[in-house]
Amino acid sequence: MGDSITEGWSSPQNGGFFPGKPYINRGISGQTTPQMLLRFRSDVVNLHPQVVVIMGGTNDIAGNTGVIPLEETEGNLASMAELAHANGIRVILCSVTPVSDSMVTPEGRPMVQTDRRPPQTILELDAWVKKYAADHGHIYLNYFAVMADEKGFLKNEMTMDGLHPNASGYSVMAPLAQAAIDEARKAKP
Repeated sequence: MGDSITEGWSSPQNGGFFPGKPYINRGISGQTTPQMLLRFRSDVVNLHPQVVVIMGGTNDIAGNTGVIPLEETEGNLASMAELAHANGIRVILCSVTPVSDSMVTPEGRPMVQTDRRPPQTILELDAWVKKYAADHGHIYLNYFAVMADEKGFLKNEMTMDGLHPNASGYSVMAPLAQAAIDEARKAKP
């Protein structure tokens, strides 16, 4: 369940979405957590999965649907987790991935991501997600730690635009997601 970073996982050039696994991709490009929460019942609860992986917040930070205070983003993520838990679905909450300004367009113009997604705000939201997951018995999936360089920016080899993972980025994310799913499936709902 997520936004374009989740949706992009299904692209064949990114390795496909967990080939051979019965997983369903419910990522929609550009969505913010209020939009995700609105469709959570139909896209997750009504499908009766054992586990849900929730990844959202980067578009909230960017203001894709207007200014959304971090507290509202946190509340939306918490509401999705509560809905899942109330329906016997195990919850995995993901960190927001880092961004970078080091990529350029084919015309040579910089692709600036940090102006709309300040790294400090990403870190603040990630800290909340980690604490919320721990406090409520959910799994925290920390993509940030393995995708960030020593300065906290998205590694160049893992992106095409400083925001979205490329095949290399998804190849790093996939085993982490699979390990979290395996762990969640062993846990009691």
